[in-house]
Amino acid sequence: MSTEEKPAAAPRSLAEALRGRDDAELAALLRSRPDLVTPVPTDLTQLATRAGTRASVVRALDRLDLFTLQTAQALAVAADPAPYDELLGLLAGDEGDRAVSAALPGAVRTLREQALVWGDDDRLRLVRTARELLSPSPQHPSPTGLGPTVREATAGMSPGRIQEIVTTVGLPSTHDSVSAVAALTGLFTDRERMAELLAEVPFESLEVLERLVWGPPYGQVTADPATRLRRLLDRGLLLPTAPGTVVLPREVALHLRGGRAHRTVEPVPPPVGAAATHPPQVVDATAAGQAYTALATVEELLKDWDEGGPAVLRSGGLSLRDLKRTAVALDVTEPVAAFWVELAYAAGLLASDGGGGTSHALKAVGDDERYAATPAYDTWRERPAAERWTTLAAAWLTATRTPGLVGGRDAKDHTLSALGPGLDRSAAPEVRRRVLTLLAGLPEGAAPDVGSVSERLRWERPLRATGAAAGSGSTGSGSGGGDDLRSRLARWTLTEAEMLGVTGRGALSAHGRALLGMPAPAPKAHAERTDRSPEPTGPGDRLPVHHRPAVPPPDSPAPPSPLLTALTPAEQAAASAAAARLLAPQLPEPLDHVLLQADLTAVAPGPLQRPLADMLGVLADVESKGGATVYRFTPGSVRRALDAGRAATDLHAFLAAHSRTPVPQPLTYLIDDVARRHGHLRVGAASAYVRCDDDAMLNEILADKRAAGLGLRRLAPTVLAAQADPAGLLEGLRQMGFAPAAESAEGDVLITRTDARRTPPRAAPEPVPEGPPVPDDTLLAAAIRAVRAGDLASTAPRKAKAGEADAGAGSGELPRTGSAETLATVQAAVLTGESLWIGYVNAEGAASQRVIAPVRVEGGFVTAYDHTADEVRTYPLHRITGVAELADDEN
Repeated sequence: MSTEEKPAAAPRSLAEALRGRDDAELAALLRSRPDLVTPVPTDLTQLATRAGTRASVVRALDRLDLFTLQTAQALAVAADPAPYDELLGLLAGDEGDRAVSAALPGAVRTLREQALVWGDDDRLRLVRTARELLSPSPQHPSPTGLGPTVREATAGMSPGRIQEIVTTVGLPSTHDSVSAVAALTGLFTDRERMAELLAEVPFESLEVLERLVWGPPYGQVTADPATRLRRLLDRGLLLPTAPGTVVLPREVALHLRGGRAHRTVEPVPPPVGAAATHPPQVVDATAAGQAYTALATVEELLKDWDEGGPAVLRSGGLSLRDLKRTAVALDVTEPVAAFWVELAYAAGLLASDGGGGTSHALKAVGDDERYAATPAYDTWRERPAAERWTTLAAAWLTATRTPGLVGGRDAKDHTLSALGPGLDRSAAPEVRRRVLTLLAGLPEGAAPDVGSVSERLRWERPLRATGAAAGSGSTGSGSGGGDDLRSRLARWTLTEAEMLGVTGRGALSAHGRALLGMPAPAPKAHAERTDRSPEPTGPGDRLPVHHRPAVPPPDSPAPPSPLLTALTPAEQAAASAAAARLLAPQLPEPLDHVLLQADLTAVAPGPLQRPLADMLGVLADVESKGGATVYRFTPGSVRRALDAGRAATDLHAFLAAHSRTPVPQPLTYLIDDVARRHGHLRVGAASAYVRCDDDAMLNEILADKRAAGLGLRRLAPTVLAAQADPAGLLEGLRQMGFAPAAESAEGDVLITRTDARRTPPRAAPEPVPEGPPVPDDTLLAAAIRAVRAGDLASTAPRKAKAGEADAGAGSGELPRTGSAETLATVQAAVLTGESLWIGYVNAEGAASQRVIAPVRVEGGFVTAYDHTADEVRTYPLHRITGVAELADDEN
């Protein structure tokens, strides 16, 4: 047989299996398990070692779907190594299962790709750490419910007792325990002989086995077992493991189960059902209405905090009292108020001012740290409504902060507060995107059944759904109830998406689909879809979310489940722009007019243009909201407009220009009356003072008992000094019925603006990543090139020196030669053009092995082409530990 015809040798280790992969397969491994690339491994042996560490294996198992995890669990109780047919039998049972047979190749492929399984189909090996995590043990029962094998259970049993069991079951006695245990194992794994053995056991004894067959496999017995138990113990169908404890051997349990390792195997993800279906136009219109309400709510929240919002708690966040006040101001419940506050924070529109903020308004000395709008809020308000919505929606989609946790307790039994610490959940962005992706797979206008969404998520991440670590005893079935974090995140996602306007009546809207980076579905595809069609975008799609097909081919097996790929910043920007284009026509056009009424109210029949809304918000108070907003004019609201620098003539002209009805006479009188008294008193900083040309008015203030708390005293006929700060003095005089105006140090009237208080520039909070970030293509290419080169250096064969028995490289030791020999070898390689294997220690003291082709040696430096780095480099000769010639290639 020629060399080309020789079959490739089976890998003897995970490192050898990785060496057989091409660059694309290595990139897929590092992308699915990003913890392996930080820091970049020096070679494939180190990569394999890192892939087998407990922390990395637990993280990889944590991201497997249910069927792939069940496959790994079955391998953990199979022989090591196990042939593919044995694994198929453990999952499909003696009778077989077409769905399992169709899905198993994909599950094994996923385990191989993630370096949890290696070897050919005739010798499948689960990495040792995964086997230790998933194998049965008394401390950590197997998720399969199986117990130890006969060999493991009889490890501490006396040889005489083993021979008694062998004789009782009709096997010939042996000369040693090892052969006796092997004979007993052969009996228990032989279906026909095992059936004959169980036929001899009475029914009451079989009932005992039935109670243990699906786990847990351990039971308690007394010192003098009953007859039905004694029959089982005598035949080895139950084996003692400790005083008073017996176990059902794995081989016996598998026979009673019909060869199945799991009671229920779920090779296909559960479908997401539709609870209701609405016309797509109704869904889009409803979602657009919710989107506009979301914008109005965020604006109202930040407008309420324009001059400084609630104080920041010492531990961070909002107090419960301030959250209640915010909920009352927004006319929503407290959980909903927490959502809007957190959304504004996630979008970078709200932050802490750091203890003062940037304001031109008159403020008290020593202000506490408070929440306020950021400068980004002013820019955000000037953008079109659709773009403002995409800013909020994109921030919500990627935020790790979870408003639904507000009011709960942390690990130290402290209450979790809005805007406070402890609200980050790294799984939140993945769950949000996954839930919306599942909604995108339903027919247009279909609202999902919440329970089916939770069941699907449990199937996709069973270990996370149960909150159990690998091997902790979870059944792994993925079924059943449980208020796990992912289920709660799914429910919160559906609720928040509806409030934000991503969905309408529970169904994903067209602009919501575009926000995810998905193309609009073809109507024909939805018309042909049936209730039995598989779910779209299964967890095993290898494409990014925005490239995944909406509906897979019918009857296709469930693919394995990798990480859900989020959009890159550029892709998200493009998706947001597309969503804004779809949403813009659905939003109502702002109006440029209101309807003034004789009862000092104004009715806005729809959303108002920005300048009109801003001015009306200063001049009047909002009395009611809904389809039409009602504003009420009061002396306080008119004074507020005058404080903002407007004159009475400006207010009259503004109302006349923007009212479709004549300006009522009572409103004209109200403005003139307030303007006549406005600014008659002047308040400034002494700590504070009151200045007025009318000394009779100052006498009236001094005589008023309500002024006692202000600490007033007369400095001059027209000036009063106060112990209160200017802001407190202004508020006190206004409560007494006066209309004072603040003035600057130069004596000019100080103009106050409703948006005066702003925080210093603040960046939006960064999401808390869930483990190491997924490397980009550039980093992956560089990492693979470095690993390949390092592996070449560590495995390159070298010529043996005199007295050396082994010329192979790969022991991990650096070559050692003297300086004279090093110089001579390098100079010879320059002349012959040969490559050398060198050991090198850099300036930081890090040692490495490299394969170089020397080009020039001069001045104590060698210039060479470095095969490890794939570039020409210069090395100081004194940092080279030694050199060795590479062995000739054998063809």
